[in-house]
Amino acid sequence: MDVLAVEETGFPHSFLSEDLLRSYVNLFIRLVEAAGAIVIFVGAVIAAVQFVRAAVRGRHRDEFVRVRLGLARYLLLGLEFQLASDVLRTAIAPSFAEIGKLAAIAAIRTALNYFLGKEIAEEREEVEKNEDRDREGDRAGGDRT
Repeated sequence: MDVLAVEETGFPHSFLSEDLLRSYVNLFIRLVEAAGAIVIFVGAVIAAVQFVRAAVRGRHRDEFVRVRLGLARYLLLGLEFQLASDVLRTAIAPSFAEIGKLAAIAAIRTALNYFLGKEIAEEREEVEKNEDRDREGDRAGGDRT
């Protein structure tokens, strides 16, 4: 079946042309980037509200660490969306320059994700230790009365 036969059937010749495909991918890129930005924005708003609430209540350090951990989770998810949009950007006939940019961006974002994830794990461990210590102190104090 040649191109003319396809055109005679009414099926668009440019259905999967590179230009049309680029248009669709550009739309997808914008949607994924917007999703990442929304995730980061929502996380920042939630963290700001929780921070103000904790500050007004005069909570101790662990409360602020929890706020920070929550924000870090949103940042990690937002960065993953941003990385996905970068991968989409190079999905159609990428040049070596685009591939190089993607590699650099992926390396930077992967490093950010790694260190942020590591920090989250360390902070979570510290919060859990403090909670365990507080529970043990409450039990010891409760036994004396």
